[in-house]
Amino acid sequence: MKEIVIISGKGGTGKTTLTASFAYLAKGNVLADCDVDAADLHLLAAPNVLREEPFYGGAKANIDPKRCTRCGLCTDACRYDAISDDFAVNPLSCEGCSVCFHVCPAEAVTLKESLNGRWFVSESRFGPMVHAELRPGEENSGKLVALVRNQAKVLTGKSGKKLLLVDGAPGVGCPVISSVTGADHVVIVTEPTRSGMHDMQRALELVQGFNIPASVVINKHDIAPEMGERIQQMCSKKQTPVLGFIPYDEAVTRAMVHGLSVVEFDDGDVSKAIGRIWEKLVSNWVSP
Repeated sequence: MKEIVIISGKGGTGKTTLTASFAYLAKGNVLADCDVDAADLHLLAAPNVLREEPFYGGAKANIDPKRCTRCGLCTDACRYDAISDDFAVNPLSCEGCSVCFHVCPAEAVTLKESLNGRWFVSESRFGPMVHAELRPGEENSGKLVALVRNQAKVLTGKSGKKLLLVDGAPGVGCPVISSVTGADHVVIVTEPTRSGMHDMQRALELVQGFNIPASVVINKHDIAPEMGERIQQMCSKKQTPVLGFIPYDEAVTRAMVHGLSVVEFDDGDVSKAIGRIWEKLVSNWVSP
């Protein structure tokens, strides 16, 4: 089994658009959406949920008023101002750090598991899919990403598929680290802007720090060819191949409006460019 993860230095570069197109071209292999903070691959994959499970990624403090002596040690220790003057815990402010639990001399504080989100095993028109959603304002997205990837690997093994495609999280934080750790190859999607180049560089340094092979795709390259050239030069210095270039085309937006990947929607320049990128990816990192 090969695991290919698609990430980007920031959101909005076309990562999910490319992942959905790869999923269509991969013809029935397993798909995982690890962008749990803002999951949107399901909008193009239209999954039919077969299994739904809760995700408990942390804990919230609770103070028993019958045992509380109102000594104030928990209030002094809490750095998130989560404990009110009447010694009740605000669950929206509580980070689950457990310091109040440890300092309470009356043992009035307990930690209760917190429901952070849900994860799903589904069947989509692209093939089997594992995805999730984090509840608004909840933490531990890195743990949920790890859970989604592990479940997707189990599903890949059971189904006998040869490829797992992962729509990773954007940026360089904990969810991205959970998305790429142990992957066979990472594709970084960027765009020809100064911020795009900077964010791509950070993402590439992160991936290289884990000694994972990586390549780059420059989306909307024709809006700023000179900046695209600078990105190529940077990739060359870092010995990172550029898989290809995708032109700007409103067909991508029209495809999304219809709930389709762009390669399903038409056979225009964008679809042809993605097809060439996919062939290069398969021949170099999937088939061997």
